[in-house]
Amino acid sequence: MTVPLSPSRSAFAQLPGRLHDLLMRYPAAAALGLGVLAATGFQPLGLWPIALLAMGAFAGLLQQARDVRQAAWWGWLLGLGHFTFGNSWIATAFTYQANMPAVLGWAAVPLLAAYLAIYPALAAGAAQRIAGPRGGAVAALALAGCWIVAEWLRSWVFTGYSWNPFAMVLLGPMDRPGLAALAPWMGTYALSGLAVLLAAGLVNVLRARRWIAAGLAGALLVAGMYWPAGKAEEGRLAVTLVQPGIPQPQVNDPRFYDANLLRLLQLSGRTARTGAPDDPRLVLWPESGMADYIEDGYPQRYYDRLTTLGSPAYARALLARAIGPGSLLVTGGQRLAFDEQGRLAGAYNSVMAVDDAGQIAAIYSKAHLVPYGEYLPLRWLLEPLGFSRLVPGSIDFLPGPGPRTLNLGVFGDAAIQVCYEIIFSGQVTDRSARADYLYTGSNDGWFGAAGPPQHFAQARMRAVEEGLPVLRSTTSGISGIIDARGVVRHMIPTGRMDRIDARVPPPAPPTLFARLGNLLALAWAGLFLMLAFVASRKSRR
Repeated sequence: MTVPLSPSRSAFAQLPGRLHDLLMRYPAAAALGLGVLAATGFQPLGLWPIALLAMGAFAGLLQQARDVRQAAWWGWLLGLGHFTFGNSWIATAFTYQANMPAVLGWAAVPLLAAYLAIYPALAAGAAQRIAGPRGGAVAALALAGCWIVAEWLRSWVFTGYSWNPFAMVLLGPMDRPGLAALAPWMGTYALSGLAVLLAAGLVNVLRARRWIAAGLAGALLVAGMYWPAGKAEEGRLAVTLVQPGIPQPQVNDPRFYDANLLRLLQLSGRTARTGAPDDPRLVLWPESGMADYIEDGYPQRYYDRLTTLGSPAYARALLARAIGPGSLLVTGGQRLAFDEQGRLAGAYNSVMAVDDAGQIAAIYSKAHLVPYGEYLPLRWLLEPLGFSRLVPGSIDFLPGPGPRTLNLGVFGDAAIQVCYEIIFSGQVTDRSARADYLYTGSNDGWFGAAGPPQHFAQARMRAVEEGLPVLRSTTSGISGIIDARGVVRHMIPTGRMDRIDARVPPPAPPTLFARLGNLLALAWAGLFLMLAFVASRKSRR
């Protein structure tokens, strides 16, 4: 005897089919909307179940594409919604400069998204070409493998823009890594492919009304996202991490340079929590931390136009007195470059280490610069049209040599990344000289409400996949100390003037990703695509 479903249970059982019919009636609009929903898994919303269901629904929609062209079109629409919503914070940056109208920011976001959407379009078109009309495991594996390759391409083509890879939806809460704990064996881009695969599989069992399987899959996902991180290890090196809480309009305003420096100096002295008076202590300031030029050799007019210090030697001596004996200051600052005729040719966005004797112990210059932010591409064409870079100044920043490990003596070996550089998986460390920790200084005041938590989350992902603690100092937040498991040990939220006194967490043994980099992610892409090929052969029999 068959027991009929109650009306409510019957409606619930029919819901996946009804949603499927709705998606197929308006596939273009559905792809656009699913892209927006898939971006809700990023910070600060963190709605990862919705993001996975949206991506899984798109995988199901893609199976109905009649050819590669239609699949690529739907993939482009998915990307347009995804990147427009996920990168909406970029519009805020245009409100902090006077050279271009702020309203241009709201045009810049969809224009950037229109370009970035090419990569989901490539993934969707290639997956349709591989899987054809076949669904199930074949389609899911094909899309997962192609998504990995597409994200890897997005990270370096035209200098790259790898903000918010889909793997970020698998990063757990602050006190545990979530399914991002798999990143040491996969890398971020392969983890994105895994997220796509899990999403497609979950939606497939829901569409098939296999409620027990769907419930088990959901329970395993929740368990993975909230699995305890385990006991934390303590390090030995004392660190004072400073967040001066400087409002963004004041960061580059010369009227506030002296006041900004005073804030940093006041937050950097020794206290009872930092150990004995001459114990080694690392002091970290953010990007834009030092307005003065502290290198010798520039024409005097460049020193006079900033703060009242006037002399690089005097500036360094002031820093040394502020941090005290036994300390090393690592701060963001700018360096100038001159041509053979002595004319200013450019600048470097740099990090400099100043010891307790007022000497520069090490320098790192940012290599991965922000197009339109730190330099203006096609300046000869765009500048006459009224375009300018967002960072103040008329000269472009110059790129440094790339990832470097700085030997800081008793303060350990430091891998340095400035701001935007931290988002690039596989490009943040020198693999030939493994560091003890990774320091990233940033100025996130440009990024509105959503940008800073997204940026901080990506720093956490670098800690997990590289197995290195990340020390992050920013001008106005979010600053913090992240251990090698991606667990946030200390944090200063946005908008607060504060400091952290702690110990640098120890590094983990080199991860597989730390050894192989993105070759590992591409190997996973190859595995997924090979399995798709094998599954497609079996489905033909």
